Amino acid sequence: MADPKGFLTTPRQEWPRRPVEERVRDWDEVYVPGGLLPIISTQADRCMDCGVPFCHEACPLGNLIPEWNDLVSREDWRAAAERLHATNNFPEFTGRLCPAPCEAGCVLAINQPAVTIKNVECAIADRAWEEGFAAPAPPDRLSGRTVAVIGSGPTGLAAAQQLTRAGHTVAVYERDDRIGGLMRYGIPEFKMEKHHLERRVEQMRAEGTRFRTSVTVGRDVDAAELRSRYDAVVIATGATAWRELAVPGRELTGIHQAMEYLPLANRVREGDLETSPLSAEGRHVVIVGGGDTGADCLGTAVRERAASVTQLDIYRRPGAERDEEAEPWPTYPKLYRLSAAHEEAGALRTAPAADADARLFAASTLRFDGDAAGRVSALRLVEVDAGRRPVPGTDRALPADMVLLALGFSGPDRRDGLTAQLGVTLEPRGTVARGADFATNVPGVFVAGDAARGQSLIVWAIAEGRAVAAAVDGYLTGGTSRLPAPIGPYDRPMTA
Repeated sequence: MADPKGFLTTPRQEWPRRPVEERVRDWDEVYVPGGLLPIISTQADRCMDCGVPFCHEACPLGNLIPEWNDLVSREDWRAAAERLHATNNFPEFTGRLCPAPCEAGCVLAINQPAVTIKNVECAIADRAWEEGFAAPAPPDRLSGRTVAVIGSGPTGLAAAQQLTRAGHTVAVYERDDRIGGLMRYGIPEFKMEKHHLERRVEQMRAEGTRFRTSVTVGRDVDAAELRSRYDAVVIATGATAWRELAVPGRELTGIHQAMEYLPLANRVREGDLETSPLSAEGRHVVIVGGGDTGADCLGTAVRERAASVTQLDIYRRPGAERDEEAEPWPTYPKLYRLSAAHEEAGALRTAPAADADARLFAASTLRFDGDAAGRVSALRLVEVDAGRRPVPGTDRALPADMVLLALGFSGPDRRDGLTAQLGVTLEPRGTVARGADFATNVPGVFVAGDAARGQSLIVWAIAEGRAVAAAVDGYLTGGTSRLPAPIGPYDRPMTA
């Protein structure tokens, strides 16, 4: 550790956000450009280099956090980038999109604010690109083996990069017209500008990975025929089957799934559309669902100049401090957190019915009301107790001419025929079944990421991609792979 007293003398300082009034007028990332470098070395000094670093355990990638914290504090950016990329293919993604379970596991967090691990990670990744430390790493020789990866989200891209670097010939099949999966069309530009994604894709192309866009395996290409053409297949389609809200009035016009709404806004940013056909401009928007996808809808609707935006969360408002009995350190606690979108909504008072940040907690949807034309006009809700039971006398209506459902996902979409054509077994919850080696019941077919695990965090997605690559490499070579496998298929986040 460069400064043995850094954690005592330096307070936590995070990457500053741009003023709300400025950032809601554009789609650029919410953070002050260049705002990390003046503070990041002293923030890295706060790392105690503790003997048993639980940040390692909290992060499924096994990131070498104390090592690269020390290197950043000494401003050895090249070595820091090498240590960071040793465990994480895409740190600029996780540094922007991950909720940082590593910080919840920071030993300093027992009685002080945690080290800003996520900010340090992002600073290293960005500096690596600026200084040329992220050059393509093509294999020295090819193995003669071929792999098809279905899906280009973080799991598919991580698996493809690892297998390409191991010498296998890899083709990534993506149903959309651009690579990236939900990172491309599900994550708004203000959370991660897409040039971060583009340069990784170009890096992978330079290494030898091949990309096939606008190809839906199961429709455009028969999945069984694809399997016959490759030595191995990796299913990394994600969990794209969205959950529904079965309440009266769901059939009304103006009620949309979040993943119908967000991709269109992203396509406007890509230049494909002049305006979104589902724009929230001038509308009274209600978002059902209190997670990150709901917050993404919130920030998008604010930038589209909605008349009002309210977000419903069925859970009660969490506290500001960790509940040591229910969620002891180093588990990831459920706390009241203020995302950039919630900060914007609170400052602009987008939700007159909400207290501060556009969220109504402990709120459950009863039904939707419509007008004579069959369009939604109001959402009727009721307060619920800790057991999600309605509280009598608390039902009320919110004006709503646009409703967005952000209720999560149940597994891969089976309508494309992929799973049926391959003949893979499914779990009762709809995910693809697999064994201890990430293999399905079909020889040579492997599955990783949300398609098997269910919806999860981006760090788990990348860890799954790295781990399935090791399993596929071992299968193809008939021995033990030298590729790292940070997790097993049955590993789960730490819980009490």
